[in-house]
Amino acid sequence: MMSEKKEKWVFIVNPIAGNGFGKTMVPVIEEKIRKYGIDGEILLTERSGHAAELSRSCYEKGYRYIIGVGGDGTMNEVARPLINKSDVVIGIIPAGTGNDFVQITGFPGRFSEGDWDILFKKNITGMDAGSVNGMIFLNGMGLGFDAQVAAENYTEPGKVKKGGKHKYLWHIIKTILFFREKRMKVTSGTSTSQTDCFINTISIGRRFAGGFYLTPKALANDSLLDVCSIKKLNLFQRFRIFLKVPKGEHITDKKVLYYQTTGLEIEFTEKVPYHVDGELNFSKDFKVSILPEALNILYNPDGNHFFRK
Repeated sequence: MMSEKKEKWVFIVNPIAGNGFGKTMVPVIEEKIRKYGIDGEILLTERSGHAAELSRSCYEKGYRYIIGVGGDGTMNEVARPLINKSDVVIGIIPAGTGNDFVQITGFPGRFSEGDWDILFKKNITGMDAGSVNGMIFLNGMGLGFDAQVAAENYTEPGKVKKGGKHKYLWHIIKTILFFREKRMKVTSGTSTSQTDCFINTISIGRRFAGGFYLTPKALANDSLLDVCSIKKLNLFQRFRIFLKVPKGEHITDKKVLYYQTTGLEIEFTEKVPYHVDGELNFSKDFKVSILPEALNILYNPDGNHFFRK
C-alpha cells in the first residue's frame, strides 16, 4: 500500500477543453477534494504542451495520482512523462468534446456522482500505450480519412475549431465527399503490402471522432495494436461503410482488413497528415510499436471498459 506521503493527488485542468467546459470543473473538483478528504491540488494549463510539463514536475515532486481534466489531447500530454513509471497512477476526468479516450476506462463522457465515488476507490489496472515516430498515443493514431477529419478540425497547427460534437459529423461528411486516397507500403513482421489508403487506424482503444468504433475488438492491455485498414472506395462504398462504423460492423466488409500486431512500418511517397490521439501531424514514414502495460490507470471495473477481464 502507498504511504500517506504518496497519496497526494494533482488535477491538471485544461480550462479551454470542451469549449470552456474544463474551467467549469474547477469548483466541482474543489468540492470533491473536500468531500472525499483528498490531499489534492488543482493546476490549470496555459498553453499547448503545458500539461506535459506540469505532469513531469508533479511526478518529480512526489505526486502519485496525476489526473487529467480535459479531452484526449490533454490526457495524452499528462501521460507522456509517466510512461513506464510503475510508481505513479494516472486518471481522467473527461471535459473535452469527443471524449473518446475515457471510454477505455469504463467511465462516461461526463461524470455523475457515482463516477466520482468509483474514481476515488482507486481501482487500478495496467494499460498499454503506442508509439509512432517517437510520439506516444493512448487511444490511437490514424492515417488517411480519419487524419483528414482531424486536419479539418484545425484552423492552424495547434488551434482547434470551436464547436460541439456536430462539427465532427460535418468534417466527416465533407471528407467522405472529397477525400482522395494515397498509395502506401505497409510492413508488419515479414509481410509487406501496398494499397491505396482510405483509412489506416492503429489503436489501443476502440472509439474515435466522438463515437465511431473503428477498432471494435481492441483491448487496452493485451500487448497488441489493433489495425483497421480500409482500401480505396468509391463514393457509394464510403457511405455504406461509414454507416456501419458507429457499431463496429464495418470490419466484416470485404474492403476492410482488420488485424493485430506488435508493430508495423508505413511508407508514403510524400508527407501526409496523421493524427496522434486527435492531434494533427505530418510525415511520410511511420514506425509504430506497442508499449505493453506502460501506464497504471484508474478505471471502472464494472463499467464498459476496454480491458481484459
